[in-house]
Amino acid sequence: MGERNKLYRLAMSWCGDRMLADDLVQDCLIRAWQKRRQLKDREKMHAWMYRILHNCWMEHLRRARPTTDLEQVPVETGGSLEGKLEQQQLAARVRQAVGRLPLGQREVVTLVDLEEFRYAEVAEILDIPIGMVMSRLNRARKTLRTELLHLQTPVVREETILRRVK
Repeated sequence: MGERNKLYRLAMSWCGDRMLADDLVQDCLIRAWQKRRQLKDREKMHAWMYRILHNCWMEHLRRARPTTDLEQVPVETGGSLEGKLEQQQLAARVRQAVGRLPLGQREVVTLVDLEEFRYAEVAEILDIPIGMVMSRLNRARKTLRTELLHLQTPVVREETILRRVK
């Protein structure tokens, strides 16, 4: 997956708006190009790019109140029509639960769980202490677990009744 697609996916998980996510990524790429000489260590380019994206997101939040329309995000799955519908509904519920998280928790959980950054990288991207990354992630995961636990299909155990046949 290309770097732009990864940035877009993250921006989309933060803001929930396709056009805004595209704008954020575009701003991020422009700023990265303009400031490319500031990147000292090429191995940290991914974290550097995500840091720029985070800054673009923070600037947007300061300028305007964000809106979230999570139902319009397409989910592609294989299989039967029923399976696709079920998968789309599940994905929509998960996106809604993530979207309801406080901003700091939403950022951390998407960077760690979706983009698979290490805690130290997330701390650098968000410019917060690593302990705060860990506590936000813990709170976010607990909240998501609580909200999404009811989505599990309950195991129905049928009691077998034995009868004597002669």
